[in-house]
Amino acid sequence: MRHEKRIDPARGKLGVLLPGMGAVTSTFIAGVELHKKGLGDLIGSITQMQTIRLGKRYERRRPLLRDFLPLAKVSDLVFGGWDIFPDSMYQAALKAGVLPEERLRPVRAELEAITPMTAVFDRSYVRNLQGPNVKKAKTKWDLARMLMEDIERFKKRLDVERVVMVWCGSTEVLPQRSKVHESLAEFEKGLKSNSPGIPPSMIYAYAAIKLGIPYANGAPNLSADVPALSELALKTGSPICGKDFKTGQTFMKTVIAPGLQARMLGLIGWYSTNILGNRDGEVLDDPGSFKTKEKSKMSVLDSILEPDVYPRLYSKYAHKVRIDYYPPRGDSKEGWDNIDIAGWLGMPMQIKINFLCRDSILAAPLVLDLALLLDFARRAGLKGIQEWLSFFFKSPMCREDLPPEHNLFIQHLKFKNTVRLLMGEEVLDHSGLDYYDPVRGTPKPAPPPRPMKAAAAKRPPVRTRG
Repeated sequence: MRHEKRIDPARGKLGVLLPGMGAVTSTFIAGVELHKKGLGDLIGSITQMQTIRLGKRYERRRPLLRDFLPLAKVSDLVFGGWDIFPDSMYQAALKAGVLPEERLRPVRAELEAITPMTAVFDRSYVRNLQGPNVKKAKTKWDLARMLMEDIERFKKRLDVERVVMVWCGSTEVLPQRSKVHESLAEFEKGLKSNSPGIPPSMIYAYAAIKLGIPYANGAPNLSADVPALSELALKTGSPICGKDFKTGQTFMKTVIAPGLQARMLGLIGWYSTNILGNRDGEVLDDPGSFKTKEKSKMSVLDSILEPDVYPRLYSKYAHKVRIDYYPPRGDSKEGWDNIDIAGWLGMPMQIKINFLCRDSILAAPLVLDLALLLDFARRAGLKGIQEWLSFFFKSPMCREDLPPEHNLFIQHLKFKNTVRLLMGEEVLDHSGLDYYDPVRGTPKPAPPPRPMKAAAAKRPPVRTRG
């Protein structure tokens, strides 16, 4: 299978719009602005730091993803967004306390120049927050139109043609799937009638997708993960993905659980607890918001371990997840896991993990990667759910009739193979049989590494405009 569509070039500035301009957003923007001045490495970013193998091992082609793909340049990113608090990005960064003031000082002017637009907010979905910077309108349809007007003004003000939207806002109380979510016609009726099944994140998603803008959901909210908005995305050509940035404890689960299953080690129980003190912790102190997050965090183990396939090893394990709001910890989250496993003859063993991480430090590179990759997907003609971006999420969106893939290593291979296909390269299955076949796999002397120009020659042609 080859991707036959041509890929438009990444010309000019790329606007990154961010609903929710708190700790994650301010850390992301500050990092990008510092990097533009040569004052910080974008560690954790797949697109900026990771290479991709092309062809056979002996060809030794390992370009950086940023050199292989026609991505927007980091220097071409400009930012905007919405928040219920009117703080500039500099004020938000100081309040979040993720980066020290001396680290922010060189980009103070750039951060102070970015202030949030008035937000769409409904306290019944996020009960523990309240702020003054909020839109007022008669209907949710009117709110959606106001967001679209904000987007058009942003594009005009900063002279950007291409825009992506990445939700970095709070975790909402999860609405039950209902008729309003099942078709675009019903959804638009629900916007006009103020349906309680449409929370603010869905209004943002609708506004973006309606304009053909790629949309990623970094929270466990239902957001774009409903048939109505998938239908709209296919209609407008908007790539969509989510849900919930895979950062700390769940990231570790998707690393450890595949190892247990690969070794056929049994699981007796997995207890996870978190303490954090940032705005996210305050929001999750509400049982309704916590239930949404709990569902996202607990969904990974069954998918990876396959208890229906291996009932003797994985059908009866206990799984408990806790999140405690502890203000002194700030953004420095601690995730503690106790894992009870069974080995030879059922003998018990334990694994202990104490992950002292920084939530926003882990999330910021994901925001960058998703912004760049969604813009690339749009220019490549991809639309609808982008399952190949599951690597970045706790609860990946996928087709309604398919289970999501949670195994980090399968997700990573799928991501890179999709990229290879899009760029006209051979996918890798790592079977290695051709290296040992006496006819097809005769050892060859390793040629010198191919320059990037030679690797790029295999790319499908880039369509230029005008």
